[in-house]
Amino acid sequence: MCVALPSLAISTEQGQLTGSGLEGVFRAGRRVLSRCQVRVAGREPLTVQARMTGADSVRFLGTLRTSPHVGPDPDVIVERIRHADGTERITVHSAAVRPLRLPVEVALGTDLADLGAIAGGGPGPELPASVHDSGLRWSSPAGNSSVTADPPPADALASAGLLRWEFVVPPGGSASVELRVRLDGAGPARAVGRAATSPLAAARAMGDDPRAQHLLRTSIEDLQALLLRDPAHPTDTHLAAGAPWRCGLAPADALAAARMALPLGTRLAAGTLRTLARTQLQGTGPQSGMLPGPRRDAGTHLPPSCTGTEATLLFPALLAEARRWGLPDAETEEFLPVAERCLTWLRTNVGDGPYLRDPQPGGPLRCETQAHAHRAALLGADLLDSCGRPGGPGLRQWAQELRAAFQGEFWIDDLSGGRPAAALAPDGRPVPHLGAAAVHLLDTGLLGAGELAAGLLGKVRTEQLARLLGGPAMDSGWGLRGLGAKEAGYNPYGHRGGAVRTHETAVAVAGLAAAGYEKQATSLLQGMLAAAEAFGHRLPEMYAGEQRTDGSTPVPHPAACRPAATAAAAGVLLLTTLAGIRPDAPAGTVTLRPVRSAPLGEIVLTGLRIAGAPFSVRVGRLGLAMVEEAADGLQLGV
Repeated sequence: MCVALPSLAISTEQGQLTGSGLEGVFRAGRRVLSRCQVRVAGREPLTVQARMTGADSVRFLGTLRTSPHVGPDPDVIVERIRHADGTERITVHSAAVRPLRLPVEVALGTDLADLGAIAGGGPGPELPASVHDSGLRWSSPAGNSSVTADPPPADALASAGLLRWEFVVPPGGSASVELRVRLDGAGPARAVGRAATSPLAAARAMGDDPRAQHLLRTSIEDLQALLLRDPAHPTDTHLAAGAPWRCGLAPADALAAARMALPLGTRLAAGTLRTLARTQLQGTGPQSGMLPGPRRDAGTHLPPSCTGTEATLLFPALLAEARRWGLPDAETEEFLPVAERCLTWLRTNVGDGPYLRDPQPGGPLRCETQAHAHRAALLGADLLDSCGRPGGPGLRQWAQELRAAFQGEFWIDDLSGGRPAAALAPDGRPVPHLGAAAVHLLDTGLLGAGELAAGLLGKVRTEQLARLLGGPAMDSGWGLRGLGAKEAGYNPYGHRGGAVRTHETAVAVAGLAAAGYEKQATSLLQGMLAAAEAFGHRLPEMYAGEQRTDGSTPVPHPAACRPAATAAAAGVLLLTTLAGIRPDAPAGTVTLRPVRSAPLGEIVLTGLRIAGAPFSVRVGRLGLAMVEEAADGLQLGV
């Protein structure tokens, strides 16, 4: 899958686009080309390699024997380089000792179907083609698409959807054809991530473990591929949730990914905050101040949650942390009124009680929702105090009340040491299943001077949670299961019921490392790096929670987005966690809390951004961190 939104190109490893399933070139959710089958000398090349050369491009290599008398060695190599926008260069190379006359045929077709219809199994038949401008064109009520060729074909047969060339290739020579796909009326496809103004820094990783270098590079490429520009406000960019299923804005995913990507700069956070600020609900009702979002399945034990609740709580948290990473004061001031309305929504919907229900009204009291709300209150209070705005003390007082109530009602004691309740049902009954949502209890958020906010669990219970997350029921060897393997309803393919979710595993690694539980953090980190290697360093949003064994590989999930915004940003979080970077740009300091066990040996991270300037850090094999590049005046905190 090649991605450079709004364009996608999807095929099997054979490289031929046959029109079956999801194969094809898509632009803005419409399949502009479904079939692109190449034949050389009357035969399909035998594909010997398919390799991603970037998030938006892939190279297929095939071979042919043009004569049965030349032995087993191929004498023609066919190279296809395809880009996400549908541009494809087909090159035939001759290794023969005599000139070869090589007819090249490309069979083309499309149904101009919508991606949603294709996913539902309902695309229409192929449309008839017409010869048009050195290529072919298809028309339907949904629009028109065309393919042009350079050089123009010798023959163009509309009835068969066929373009044909006749090349005479000298010994050792080559001949090429370039195809370009266009959706009429859509204008040229301009990928935001390939623009010179990309909001993401081109950071790099080097060191003893080469997986770190590959993971960071691929993660940044995938984030760039998923960037979208607000059409009405073209200076604002945000991330699509993932390809191919979720190529639009998902508020909670966009905010979570922008937060994990803060080490690459604050411009993505600013664009995301500005885009979502325009969606905030106004008025005086109970939803006033909320960022709307759809419902999301929560697995077998709980009803669907509201992603709008999560997004509304993430907005002030992202703003507060972006300010610590160096978001300019003017932009912080711009977003403050929106953050204040988010926090007012929180206090209004809590009412006189300590808890926030999700969804509102009448939903259960979810463990992770209380964690998000607690973090929003503490980081929001810190933000309001730092900017001279009222409301901070009230938020801290409520957070204290929430902590006291949570510690009394959200813990289930048992002989093994207990566990946090996944939720309290509307009737007050605790929901006892153990799932990855509990990792959000470890994600407390960054305050000033390199300090982390207080969590909802005390030290003893945090240690017990770390033990549970590191146990075999939760740690699959490839990452953290969404639901413990011993829980009722466990399904290794359940996207909220047992599959490994990349985002939550990365949050667990960061939270465990920050709390000092490096053994458990290291085990999850190593599992995810092994999974990333198996997936070509392009992590999907989730994959099956099958137990890792000798010689096994992680099993893909058939409905997972890959690339996905939160999975790509999780790669950034995993690696920057090793250095424990905690900036406080307003105070001009940065604190380092590296993972002392140095699980990847020496690692050097360069090209990160703090306070708008490049930042580089080295973590040695003894777990000691050293700043190698930083903004002028940025001091190392204690």
